[in-house]
Amino acid sequence: MTRFNALTSQGSGTSRSVRALVAIFILGLLGWGGWEVQRRVDGQWTGPGDWWGVRATKSHYSDDVAQYAEEFDLPYAYLMAHIQLESGGRKPAGKRFEPHVFEQLKAVRDGLRPAYENVTAVHLADANDDALKNLATSWGPFQLMGYKCILLEVQIRDIRGNEAIQFGADWINQTYGVQLRRQAYQDAFHLHNTGRPFPKSGKPKTYHPDYVPRGIRLMDHYSTEESTEPLELTIPS
Repeated sequence: MTRFNALTSQGSGTSRSVRALVAIFILGLLGWGGWEVQRRVDGQWTGPGDWWGVRATKSHYSDDVAQYAEEFDLPYAYLMAHIQLESGGRKPAGKRFEPHVFEQLKAVRDGLRPAYENVTAVHLADANDDALKNLATSWGPFQLMGYKCILLEVQIRDIRGNEAIQFGADWINQTYGVQLRRQAYQDAFHLHNTGRPFPKSGKPKTYHPDYVPRGIRLMDHYSTEESTEPLELTIPS
């Protein structure tokens, strides 16, 4: 083999190696992209305000929400928007511990305050700190606080398990279903997050100032043919 042929042969081998590496890189990138798409659609994407959150919420919860929206006479669009707002449509939805709620419940149990919402010392008589932490944690697609189970007379496993939509819709119906049937969506979102209606003056009391407006906007993604009019939102100055 001449020196020229040897160099050419080496060059061809190097070129083939480079092409092989490029092909492997592209296949790896495509594989990662497919996994990432599936991950987001499956609800592991944590951006509840984007397109992936809508896809995940519809994929995981649409059928159950439609069933219990009809059973409790609640707006399908509100329930779906609320799930996306609170948990991003993830399944399982995860949990969130609220230290300030734990301290309030602990004060009730220890006789330092009479009640926290509908929870009294009678409800917490046998509760140790671990039990209080579960009651002070939000669970399931609606992210209901554990102590809400007291009103429903159910267990925490019920609001985070396979029947979470049923029990969540039941609690919403008992708590502010009247406002929803009046299409008072600002009050509904604010009530869920704070326990109080939307303020007539001043700023919202939600944990994030955009909580209510974002919930209203998300409802547009789930509006049915029966309700195609744009949703109105008035924020007091």
